[in-house]
Amino acid sequence: MTDADLDFLLAQARAETSADTGAADRFLARHRAALLPPARRTPLWPPLLAVAAVLAGVLVLRPTPALPASAAYDVYQGTLGEGW
Repeated sequence: MTDADLDFLLAQARAETSADTGAADRFLARHRAALLPPARRTPLWPPLLAVAAVLAGVLVLRPTPALPASAAYDVYQGTLGEGW
């Protein structure tokens, strides 16, 4: 192989083609994506905590039904027996 042949081969190797440009674009896209910090995943507990607070508020603020006076008497009578 002569020097002219080697010069010709090296000149072809140095010439940029459209395939080289596409490969460089793909490499740079992957490289830039790898440099970015990973996306942060939002935690799940704040919405669950808010739902729990709403449910607790609804249960606490809901008015309790009024029991008849005879209900207390029935409880005492059932627990202590007749004639307490």
